[in-house]
Amino acid sequence: MTTILDGKAVAKKWRAATKTRVEQLLASRHIVPTLAVVLVGEDPASQIYVRNKIKMAQRVGIRSINQTLPATATQAEVLAVVAELNADPEVDGILVQLPLPDQISEETVLLAVDPHKDVDGFHPFNLGKLWSGQPELVPATAAGIMHLLAEYQLDVDGKNVLIIGRSLIVGRPLAGLFLAANATVTIAHSHTQNIQTLAQQADIIVAAIGQANFVTADLVKPGAVVIDVGTNRINGHLVGDVDYELVAEKADFITPVPGGVGPMTIAALLSQTTDLAEKR
Repeated sequence: MTTILDGKAVAKKWRAATKTRVEQLLASRHIVPTLAVVLVGEDPASQIYVRNKIKMAQRVGIRSINQTLPATATQAEVLAVVAELNADPEVDGILVQLPLPDQISEETVLLAVDPHKDVDGFHPFNLGKLWSGQPELVPATAAGIMHLLAEYQLDVDGKNVLIIGRSLIVGRPLAGLFLAANATVTIAHSHTQNIQTLAQQADIIVAAIGQANFVTADLVKPGAVVIDVGTNRINGHLVGDVDYELVAEKADFITPVPGGVGPMTIAALLSQTTDLAEKR
């Protein structure tokens, strides 16, 4: 029987643990963890993400600073906001909501974030630490996936892992975490020619390619663990990168969409913000 990896329930438990840490930090050192979110423009999806992050932060006692700039903002204006947050000793974590408007270089802005406040883990300093086997600040979706697997006591040591997607947000950092946990990792992407063969050999498949129902049942070997990172809208419904109903019949463990990886991402972000506050 297939076990559904309930990210919603695990994230709730993780947030409760974070809330306890926040309360202890306030009681013992009078420190309130603070997360600053920089939003440029009026992208509807980004606005929803930011609202959700701020709402969840408030629930666990984390203070939020929302720096919103218009879509017409210049790169210099965005960099000035980042510099101000870098210099504020009470700001523990800084998150620049992506994507940014076309006139602004995402690379330049992300490089400008103090790597010790880079709660999203996108700065090359933090990605370098991850790939050198010393992960500290890790992209939240990748961290959330590893926490979800651990919560269900799914040991990845020695397992064959296929990650479909090579983004800096999910695929690449997740590969680094799996390697640190002694898994054997393959990253597939749009130029990979033998995805079906690779998938059929994988003990764990992570689908993060942004194509609805890309992972079909014929790609999955019986007993596999399937993690669906995809969020695609079809006819008003949210679906993942995995053909859930059919794949669930073959996999031993699977994440739903919604309610799987998504909630874990925000829970990881809040936990890492608290980590930074504890290091003040």
